[in-house]
Amino acid sequence: MTDRPYDLVLFGATGFTGGLTAEYLARRAEPGVRWALAGRDTARLEDVRDRLAAIDPTLAVLPLLRADTADEASIERVAGSTRVVISTVGPYVRLGEPLVAACARLGTDYVDLTGEPTFVDRMYVKYHEQAVRSGARLVHACGFDSIPSDLGAYFTVQRLPEDAPLRVEAFLRVNARFSGGTLHSSVGIFADVPGMIRAERDRRRAEPAPMSGRKVGLARGPVPHARAGWTLPLPVIDSQIVARSATALDRYGPDFTFGHFLAVKRLPSAVGLALGSACVIAAAQLPPTRALLLKLGTPGEGPSAEQRAGHWFSLTFVGEGGGRRVVTEVSGGDPGYGETSKMLAESALCLAMDDLPDTAGQVTTAQAMGDALIDRLVKAGLSFRVLETS
Repeated sequence: MTDRPYDLVLFGATGFTGGLTAEYLARRAEPGVRWALAGRDTARLEDVRDRLAAIDPTLAVLPLLRADTADEASIERVAGSTRVVISTVGPYVRLGEPLVAACARLGTDYVDLTGEPTFVDRMYVKYHEQAVRSGARLVHACGFDSIPSDLGAYFTVQRLPEDAPLRVEAFLRVNARFSGGTLHSSVGIFADVPGMIRAERDRRRAEPAPMSGRKVGLARGPVPHARAGWTLPLPVIDSQIVARSATALDRYGPDFTFGHFLAVKRLPSAVGLALGSACVIAAAQLPPTRALLLKLGTPGEGPSAEQRAGHWFSLTFVGEGGGRRVVTEVSGGDPGYGETSKMLAESALCLAMDDLPDTAGQVTTAQAMGDALIDRLVKAGLSFRVLETS
């Protein structure tokens, strides 16, 4: 693909997270990386380019590509023009498939920041084998969903024995508020639980069992732990992504179990979060109450720079197996936007620029990029560290 004019194309650059990702690339992309912006509104793309030119004047001539998910030819042109596509256009279950399909056909690597299990499972069933044949690497969930969990579990098991059953539990603490786009994607997930179940079932039928016979399981909570305080199971895509990495990579041992939990200091907070989540899930089932939920945020809007500066996250992993125990931590700043745009951009740069394992099809960040992406993220300011070993 060296004859393609671009190394990276950012699709959805006019959205909230897309704009932050463009600004990150303007500051941090290696010299010589050929990249472009894509979206359906050329005037808004020009506005984004003007912001980037204030960071780096050479970007005043950054190429702009018009593309719309409703226009298959325009999506084909984007996918065929570059080695890697970054997509920030969601909700992905409604808008994401055309670009995945084009990348799978044309052998173009693809990253996104979806946290929508239905979308990921449907894309596996429809396009994994085609991507294997074309050589495309389709890497979903390259933001806060699910890089800290996926690479944090990978980082943790590397510090445990290789030939023993392993158990890793992750405990999240977070201080952040999220954008209208995240709200709309989350409500979409909650509103179609039957569709999510069907997509998961279809994927199980299509996905081969691990050739090694490795058993991979998910822990059910809550799990009490001295480090975590009160815990609640997190019903997000991260556990599924970690399980797929464990299925694909021998380093997770012959038997691997993973648990993912939200940690809160006080019991009333835990109870309030559980009840609030149940109310939101129930409200998403009915069109009138779902419409009210969606009015709480508008796609394209998000917290201010001042608000994001006070956001943070910490994900603590407790790993045990083979008579060993290790406690590790992945932490950073604003999880939903500052760090997500960083993780997404570095994932794309890693695929485009680094020497990586030979993979193709729908793969996880640990499977496709592993240590190379951890190295990039540490250099970019995220923390991966060992807290205890015994």
